[in-house]
Amino acid sequence: MSGFIAELPEGWLQVKVPLPFSLKWVNSYMVPEERGYTIIDPGLRTEEAVGAWSKVMQDRGIAWLDISRIVLTHQHPDHYGLAGYMQERSGAPVYMSSRAHAYARRLWGEDSDYPEALESLFLQHGMPEGLMDDIVRNLAEFVSRVSPQPVVQYIEAGEKLQLGGRQWQLIDAPGHAFGGLCFYQPELGWMLCGDQVLPHITPNVSVVPGEERDPLGCFLHSLEELKAWEVTLALPGHREPFTGFRERIEQLQGHHDRRLAAMEELLKGAPMSAFAVCETSFGSHLRRNPHNLRFAMAETLAHLFHLEGMGRVDAVRKDGTLEYEASPTGIVSFEA
Repeated sequence: MSGFIAELPEGWLQVKVPLPFSLKWVNSYMVPEERGYTIIDPGLRTEEAVGAWSKVMQDRGIAWLDISRIVLTHQHPDHYGLAGYMQERSGAPVYMSSRAHAYARRLWGEDSDYPEALESLFLQHGMPEGLMDDIVRNLAEFVSRVSPQPVVQYIEAGEKLQLGGRQWQLIDAPGHAFGGLCFYQPELGWMLCGDQVLPHITPNVSVVPGEERDPLGCFLHSLEELKAWEVTLALPGHREPFTGFRERIEQLQGHHDRRLAAMEELLKGAPMSAFAVCETSFGSHLRRNPHNLRFAMAETLAHLFHLEGMGRVDAVRKDGTLEYEASPTGIVSFEA
C-alpha cells in the first residue's frame, strides 16, 4: 500500500478516495485496458478527493487522456460525484444504468422535487420541523459535490461488459440503490459489489419517496439471489476487498432479522412514530448530524414498512402523525 493506492491482482488498482463523513473513503477501482484505464466509481467531488486523484495520477504517471471509460455501480454521490469532473478532463464516456441516472437527475437536476418529497414523508412520520430544515440544507450541499453532471450512456442488468480484457455479467442489485449493479467475472470468481454487500458495516437501506414502498424486502431478496454466485473475491465500495462473500451475506441477513425483531418488540409497549423509533434505535445524538439522521430515519422507515408489509405492525394516525404499533392480527396490510 502506498498513499491512496493498493495493488490488486490482474493489474487492478484500488484507490481510496477520501470522504468528508464517517465512511472515510470510497473505493474506486482502476482497471488496465488495452488503451488506458477504466475508472469504476470515482468518488465524491471535494477538494480533498480531487487532490487525492491528482496525487494518484502523478505518482503513477497517468494523464487525464489515459482514462478511457468511467463506469458507475450506482448513483449515490460518494460514487457518482466526480464522474462529470473526470469526463470533462478526459473526454471519457460515463456508463451507468438508466434507472440510476434517472435518480441522479431527480435529486440534483434543476427542477428537483426530492427535498420537498422527503420533507413531506419525514414530517408525517414525526420528525420535528427544525431538524427537517437542517436535512434539507444538508441535501443542498451535495449539488456542488456531484457537479458538473456527466453525459451518460446506459448499461443494464442482464448485459455483459468487457473490463480488463474479460467479460463481466451485470446483475441487478436493488434495495440500497434502485438501478444499482453488481459485476461478476466467472473465470476469476470476482464480484464488484458496490455497496450491496460490504464487509464490517451494513449497507444503508432507505425509503425514497416515489420509489418502491418496501426497499428492505427488495434488498433481502437481492441478497438471497447473490448467495448463489460462486465468489472468490468481493470488491466492495467501502472497506477492503474480502473473501467469504456468502457468509457475509448471511451475516447481513441476520442483522436485519434482529433489527426487525427489536423494532417489533419495541412497538409492543405503545404506539410510536417512526422518528421516535429512529431515536430509540440509533440515538438522539444524531440530531447534531443531519446527514446521518437522514439515513437513520429513512432506514427506520424501511424496516417499519417491511414489518407492516408482513403484517407484524400496523400504522395508525394520531394528531396528524403516523404511528406504529405491534399488530395483534398478523394480517398483511399491503403488497410489497
